[in-house]
Amino acid sequence: MSAASAAHEKVEAEEPSPPPAFLRSPAAAPRPAAAGAKPAATPGRGGKATAKQPPPAHPADASARSRGVLEALLRLLPKGWRDSTRDYLVLMRMDRPIGALLLLWPTWWALWLAQGDFPPPHLLVIFTIGVFLMRAAGCVINDYADRWLDPQVERTRGRPIAAGRVTPRAALVLFGVLMLLAFGLVLLTNTRTVLLSLGGAALATLYPFAKRHTHLPQVVLGAAFGWSIPMAFAAVKGGGANVGWFDALPPLCWLLFLANVIWATVYDTEYAMVDRDEDIAAGSKSTAILFGDDDRMILGVLMATLILALVLIGSRAGLHWVYYLGVAAAAGLCAWQQWLIRARERAACFAAFRNNLWLGMVVWAGICLALALKHPL
Repeated sequence: MSAASAAHEKVEAEEPSPPPAFLRSPAAAPRPAAAGAKPAATPGRGGKATAKQPPPAHPADASARSRGVLEALLRLLPKGWRDSTRDYLVLMRMDRPIGALLLLWPTWWALWLAQGDFPPPHLLVIFTIGVFLMRAAGCVINDYADRWLDPQVERTRGRPIAAGRVTPRAALVLFGVLMLLAFGLVLLTNTRTVLLSLGGAALATLYPFAKRHTHLPQVVLGAAFGWSIPMAFAAVKGGGANVGWFDALPPLCWLLFLANVIWATVYDTEYAMVDRDEDIAAGSKSTAILFGDDDRMILGVLMATLILALVLIGSRAGLHWVYYLGVAAAAGLCAWQQWLIRARERAACFAAFRNNLWLGMVVWAGICLALALKHPL
């Protein structure tokens, strides 16, 4: 479920910076060696062969700004701890916050709509921290499941497990710790939310393995990312002894969940279009591969369905008309994404994926403004 930007290479000041290899055309991007293979030799000065540099500490799609913040914080640690700490933070995608934000926006949509106003502060804190913990756990188990695939893909071969800097066993231990911390937060809510969290944990664990068996892992990701929606409704509405499941999880909740599944399918398909050629060669599955040459048309249908779902959400929730300005902005961003991916270039597909950060934000802003005008101070 995913944030992320292209890494830059250090070059001479007078030379233009080339794009990172994972955003070049497949012909220009060098094919990475298989997992466990020895580094290939390249000609050095005087004709002597020199070994290629090992994969970088940060994968090629790390956010440059977040990476800078991470490195600044690491300098506060003793020097001997920095490399291993960096590897575990990168494994949890702390250098790529966009994925956490794509999970955060629908969680906040649900909290505000379930409350019909500003949500209870303690629930806002619990769910916000929980988003980052669950996203980190999902990334760890994803890299564990993809340890056979990541070394074969230029964009991901620098990830800690793929590069051999973190062992699979250590990754599983970290995954367990993150899941326990997230479950500890859920215990601060109510029984219904705790029960629902078990389904969320199952989805988060199963998603990374879906790409081996189905061409629809993006749909599974949407369900995993969207499971915070029924949990948020249950936390807000389901605490009373006389409250039934239907009252705690009304149709509005499931309409919002459906909208998020559609949205996640859209943005993760755009993301998968970046790696489509390498995924085909490696035997991985995705909606980008399934849709083939019809990808833009199918994404257009999904985007239109998403906008319709957002309109129905506003109608069912009785939101102020200002909410529909946010929906209109979301429709405009969908149109912009279609323009970006028109030639299916890697860099453009990656930019379209990142653009969804703003889509989630404008919908949340529309909900907040609509509820504020419905309940003026």
